[in-house]
Amino acid sequence: MPSVKNPNGPSKNRLANRALGAKMERRKKSEANRNKIAKTDAMRGARPGLAPTSGPNAPLSKKKAKKVEKRIAHALRRKMAAEGEVVMQDVEEVEKDKPEEGDMETEKIE
Repeated sequence: MPSVKNPNGPSKNRLANRALGAKMERRKKSEANRNKIAKTDAMRGARPGLAPTSGPNAPLSKKKAKKVEKRIAHALRRKMAAEGEVVMQDVEEVEKDKPEEGDMETEKIE
């Protein structure tokens, strides 16, 4: 009796395509692990050199960064006031005795 392939099994084309698909999935996963970019960030456009355009890992705009910095500074001031430290704004800082350039009575070496 001649050997005949099982007619209910997948064709060679289908098997090859399935193997190729699995190979591509493995390749994509290894690239993602190599670059360490979260899948959600990658969905938002993140690439190895680019941050995502939205979400928690997106870079802050300049305007938003200024606002955040102001909020942090204000929170620090409130914390210092609660601890009793107050920045005196009226008093000028006195520089230590720095002689001016013309007042020095030293020899000039030529």
